[in-house]
Amino acid sequence: MTQLLHAIVEPGFFASSPVRLAVVIGALVAIVAAAAGVFTVLRGQSFAGEALGDIGAAGGSSAYLAGIGALWGFLGVSVAAAAAMELIGIQRSRGRDLATGIVLGVGFGLAALFLYLGTTRTSNTGTPVQILFGSIFTLTSSILPLVLALGAVVLGALIVLYRPLLRVSVSPELAAARGLPVRALGAAYLFAMAAAVALSALTIGAILSTALLVGPAATALKLTTSPPRAVFTAAATGVGCVWLGILLAYDSYHWPPRTHGWPPSFFIVTLVLGVYLVASLRTPVRGRKRGV
Repeated sequence: MTQLLHAIVEPGFFASSPVRLAVVIGALVAIVAAAAGVFTVLRGQSFAGEALGDIGAAGGSSAYLAGIGALWGFLGVSVAAAAAMELIGIQRSRGRDLATGIVLGVGFGLAALFLYLGTTRTSNTGTPVQILFGSIFTLTSSILPLVLALGAVVLGALIVLYRPLLRVSVSPELAAARGLPVRALGAAYLFAMAAAVALSALTIGAILSTALLVGPAATALKLTTSPPRAVFTAAATGVGCVWLGILLAYDSYHWPPRTHGWPPSFFIVTLVLGVYLVASLRTPVRGRKRGV
């Protein structure tokens, strides 16, 4: 077992402080994204999640220009975009694509402007790449308390709103007939999703952030029809993909030609896709065994 472990894990992996921090933050983010992602898939708002992630590029780049932490930028712009979507009418089926498309277009324009200013006014050309595609090994321990606090807020909100939000997500018409505040619940969830997307953007970048939000959740919902089980399955899937992605990224520094490693976000997103494809292949077989 020891020889096998040494063959898989390169020396210094467990002793590296950036790796340990990446493992902790990556797991926290994966759990939060999985919990929010199950409702994202159930509500059919994956496009909105993608838009919030892409818009986060404007937040990360503006935070860099202002000299503050990228997470504050991701969070601020994502929440503002969620508010704009709500005002335009994302809760209505006819206005959903319109609201998402308008906000996404504005967000891309701002991201292009801020990234241009960031590359022309400073000599740090690696920052735009980190904003767009993430760099979990460069995170510092000072960001951990904020990640913990933000994650706790999102999970706490989802726990409190779980039952009514589930009813609204499955059947909005029936929930409205029972007197549930459909729009208020939808708006509350939209802000929770924005915060989850901001955390994902911190780890794997703004462009790829939806992978952690939607991928594990979609995989879990293919394997189980129970929402609580789907949340736990999605969390386990997300954490597993993040941890294995971190391990592969660390090991890649020792692969030929040993000049530099591969980005962790590449491995994480690839693993998420691979797990989803495997779950998709298993679903028909599982259905036939049940007589479907």
